[in-house]
Amino acid sequence: MADTKREIERKYEAPDGGLPDLTGVAAVATVVDRGITHLDATYYDTADERLAASSVTLRRRTGGSDAGWHLKLPVGPGVRDEIRAPLSDTLPDELAALVRSRVRDGELLPLVRLRSDRDVRHLLDTAGRLLAEVSTDSVHAERLTGAGGEVRWTEIEVELADGGDPAFLDKVDKRLRKAGVRPSRSASKLARALADTAPQRRRRPSTPAGGPETAGDHVLAYVREQRDAIVGLDPAVRQDVEDSVHSMRVATRRLRSTFKTFRNLLDRTVTDPVADELKWLAGELGVDRDREVLTERLTDTLDEVPAGLVRGPVTERMLAWSKAEHGGAKSRLAGVLDSRRYLTLLDTLDALLADPPLLEAAGKKPGKPIARAVTKDFRKVAGLVGRALELEPGTERDVALHEARKKAKRTRYAAEAARPVLGKPAKTLTKSMKTLQDLLGEHQDSVMARQTLRELSAVAHAAGENTFTYGLLHEREEQRALRAEAELPGLWDRIRGGAAGL
Repeated sequence: MADTKREIERKYEAPDGGLPDLTGVAAVATVVDRGITHLDATYYDTADERLAASSVTLRRRTGGSDAGWHLKLPVGPGVRDEIRAPLSDTLPDELAALVRSRVRDGELLPLVRLRSDRDVRHLLDTAGRLLAEVSTDSVHAERLTGAGGEVRWTEIEVELADGGDPAFLDKVDKRLRKAGVRPSRSASKLARALADTAPQRRRRPSTPAGGPETAGDHVLAYVREQRDAIVGLDPAVRQDVEDSVHSMRVATRRLRSTFKTFRNLLDRTVTDPVADELKWLAGELGVDRDREVLTERLTDTLDEVPAGLVRGPVTERMLAWSKAEHGGAKSRLAGVLDSRRYLTLLDTLDALLADPPLLEAAGKKPGKPIARAVTKDFRKVAGLVGRALELEPGTERDVALHEARKKAKRTRYAAEAARPVLGKPAKTLTKSMKTLQDLLGEHQDSVMARQTLRELSAVAHAAGENTFTYGLLHEREEQRALRAEAELPGLWDRIRGGAAGL
């Protein structure tokens, strides 16, 4: 069974004089020598180094107190989540699943072997608590593929103790820099080993030198960002990390919206089938997410009801309904991420970026083509909102407001993609569409909540339970929807007035 550890560390080039004295660092009372440990790690990757390209490392290591398989996923600068599994001859299935979005049909090969002599010291406070572990590593790196190659170096690694304050690393950094120690030129040992043992490595595709120049460049940069988000969030979704499913779903929606909005730049005969697959993926991701949001809304509303007005096992029935659906959705989602359809979608996105289906307008300067596409989306929102405001409250108006919400979301994503080109007007539109989306989302959530309450009430009635509370909750949700509808005209007038700069 794998376990996860948040790793917060900094790396430095080791000076000729060795590790400076750290007893002068604020909060450090004692520096304890923990001796030398011999580590032997083999790093795995595809032949084209897909994991390394994403700053992901996968290794099998012996020696030390944590021998086993280690998968490190980037979180931020100097921060990684290390997922550990027991030592075995083959890669554990759990870790294989966490790299599948990057590896796909590729084969994981032993790429680099790193043998290190690690001289460890613990920095302790006055109570003897560990503040950080500082190690001086003498590294021997050997490339195991191609013509091979070897390199040796020594580095200093400072790793924060579990639960420690990251600000403490700034204090250590200040002391090291004062002693002439400089940060490492590589983010990890593997990155340095790969660079130093194969200096002629093939350059990976990147954005045009100097940044995006044409309209097509700008749109493709946004597409690439969302593709990277989907691939990068895959491990978090598999681990059920909070908000990961929602974030991946948003990335799929942004991609779909981009393909639809910028049809003047991208050939829709190529992008439409991809958008259909993204819609499928968003739907699979949304099964669980929508139910989580709805459950939270209903239980929060129920908590506001005085105890004397809660009749029957309302809470228990809601939670039972939520858990039953949640379990089924989780099982289905795991299958989705392992499916051939999903992995093919990722391959298709890669192929689209490698050979983009650009139309003639994509080669022009970005200002006019991008502004035209965003303005067109905004006009569609205006038409849908205007139509909804003309309708009487009821089902037809609910549907119209929902359509306006979906179009507002698409326009928001279009404005996001356009911000590097259009600047402040796009930023203003992004904010306005988010505000409109939130208001219309509140309305749609009320519609769905009332539908669910009617269904739960029918089941409760059939079971002979008191359904008074379901009716009370239904009335409260109806009032929330009416308040949103009443707020819409004024909000829309402000948005329409602020959109003149497009």
